[in-house]
Amino acid sequence: MMKPKSIAAAFASWFVIISLLCSCISGDQNETNYEGLSYNYYEKTCPRLEEIVRSSISPMFALDPTAPAALLRLMFHDCQVQGCDASILIEPSGDQQFTELDSAKNFGIRKRELIGSIKTSLEVECPQQVSCSDLIILAAREAVALTGGPLIAVPLGRKDSLSTPSKHVADSELPPSTADVDSILNLFAGIDMTIEESVAIMGSHSIGVTHCNNVLSRFDNENATNANMDPRFQTFLRVVCPEFSPTSKTAEATFVPNDQTSLIFDTAYYDDSIAGRGNLRIDSEIGVDPRTRPFVEAFAADQDRFFGSFSSAFVKLSSYKVLTGNNGVVRGVCDKVD
Repeated sequence: MMKPKSIAAAFASWFVIISLLCSCISGDQNETNYEGLSYNYYEKTCPRLEEIVRSSISPMFALDPTAPAALLRLMFHDCQVQGCDASILIEPSGDQQFTELDSAKNFGIRKRELIGSIKTSLEVECPQQVSCSDLIILAAREAVALTGGPLIAVPLGRKDSLSTPSKHVADSELPPSTADVDSILNLFAGIDMTIEESVAIMGSHSIGVTHCNNVLSRFDNENATNANMDPRFQTFLRVVCPEFSPTSKTAEATFVPNDQTSLIFDTAYYDDSIAGRGNLRIDSEIGVDPRTRPFVEAFAADQDRFFGSFSSAFVKLSSYKVLTGNNGVVRGVCDKVD
């Protein structure tokens, strides 16, 4: 039988071990910075920030079930062009006629006004504190969580840009709808993502729709069309998206769901990829490419693993080329430069 002193010593040892473990876990979230960002950035200057964002967005989701996918896409397209700096919200001014928003690859970008509305509320609560770029990230984070996905802890402290790049910059930096596995892996490798994280971030296609003008581009390349595509699904796409010009108004107004549960953030996207039911070329190819298929299969079988890898990838993408400190500003109005 263990003596009291031995029991006390053992307890003390376990207490030290547990304390160290807890310190490591909390340190990852509270102290680690991503290029100057912090998990407790607004703790003193705007403590109700996340509560206000959530209460502003939740009613919108109830009225418009497509809003979550729109907010997630807004974040992706802002971060992939010049970094996460809210430049996609800026309206053209002066001599600048065409901004990044005019890029054909930004067709269908929506809910910019929702970010502006949240910003207006926050200017009353904590004026000139919260950047528009942080609001885009928080809105996308809520979009994932409120559709059934993980609630991702994201570091904050981004500043806004003072300018928006041209449409030509957006054209060159945003991936085309015809992107294949090589180009997507190269794109996300530039954000320091692993292959597993790259496959996970593609899971954002779990919610939302694909416009027919992007689907039709697959049929321009017969090899890309047949790569891991269920013949019945190909027939379905051709019926929903008949052979009209990809640039026609009809093609822009018609769409197909991204997967069989397009309003829920889940693993159905990976089931569809394996079965050859991907809307875009990349959606199909990740299900057969030997570099990506193991992760597609793993995510299809294990939602927790998908959520964990997606969360890691989300933080990396949302921290890409951010402006911090004196390198940017906090815009008073999101669509204008003060």
